[in-house]
Amino acid sequence: MNYSFEYIDIILLAMIAGFIFLRLRGILGKRTGFEAKVSPQFQEVLKNINPEIKVKQNENFDEEAQKNFIKGAKIAYETIVTDFSDDDNKLTKSKPLLSKKIHDQFNNALKERNSRGHFAEITFIGINSADIKEHKKSESVLKVTVDFVAEVITCIKDKDKKIVSGNPDKIKKIYDTWVFSRDLRSTNPNWQLIDILT
Repeated sequence: MNYSFEYIDIILLAMIAGFIFLRLRGILGKRTGFEAKVSPQFQEVLKNINPEIKVKQNENFDEEAQKNFIKGAKIAYETIVTDFSDDDNKLTKSKPLLSKKIHDQFNNALKERNSRGHFAEITFIGINSADIKEHKKSESVLKVTVDFVAEVITCIKDKDKKIVSGNPDKIKKIYDTWVFSRDLRSTNPNWQLIDILT
């Protein structure tokens, strides 16, 4: 396993079947510095990750709806990324934002990381941009693909707290493409992350 990959490279590759455990096991860990606490509005965002959007089956995902969706998507992105570095070795804040398949993959990766004694120190600096790449509706299911550009500080340490890779003093720019989905017929208003594109 080459631990020289950047954090986001591992997250991107993690979704490829057969590579999730190899790619994520050494990068997920303990957060230090900025704790990236969830804002008081987060619970409301969970109920409606595209705040104030009521996209019905026959309505268009118009410009205003897209702007509001991006507000929630940014919070979701930060929450999911930073949740990998919590101390409890399990997904907590991000669970409602993940499809069952992705949640299970990420959760298994966290368990494997813990068994190896590796952890990551992550500081989430911020999101530079978040743009909708495309949105498609198939029957009642709306899928929205978002391109993110963000900045983080991360380094991987072993059980003896020796740095395996990364730099705790260097900010890295990361690029990510995530796919969110929601069944418009469902009474559950939550959008969920269903894929990470490479």
